[in-house]
Amino acid sequence: MREPSSEATTTAEPGGEPSAEQVATQLASVVSRLLRRLRTTSSDSLLTPTQRSVLSRLGREGPATTAALARAEYVRPQSMRLTLGALESQGLVERAPDPADGRKSVMSITDVGRTTLGAVRAAKHNWLAEAIAAELDGAERRTVAEATALLDRLVEQ
Repeated sequence: MREPSSEATTTAEPGGEPSAEQVATQLASVVSRLLRRLRTTSSDSLLTPTQRSVLSRLGREGPATTAALARAEYVRPQSMRLTLGALESQGLVERAPDPADGRKSVMSITDVGRTTLGAVRAAKHNWLAEAIAAELDGAERRTVAEATALLDRLVEQ
């Protein structure tokens, strides 16, 4: 088990309660580090973070045009074309004519793309589960579970 970081222990106000701003700062920092760590656990998948994000979006939301994906991912259409080209060359997405406008194409995830995405997600989940099992005792796991429920409530606002 690890000791809390000095940053976490020195931010309490005189009454012992951390301010909302202090908790927000610490939480954002920890979540950012956790996300970076989760991204590195699946680096052998040969997908960039942008490619993983686009593949995940196509798997979750269904087929989309390059322009729609660019807007959703906050990138230029030219950048999205490059990302989709790389995914298409790996067989992870496929192109079909847009039924509403034959001049456009719609991109969708392939079975190989779904399998790859599943492997990436499994690697992340397995790393996190193993880290929790190795680093946290039962009481700490309960605390994390309670904190997770609270974070879920915040996200759903």
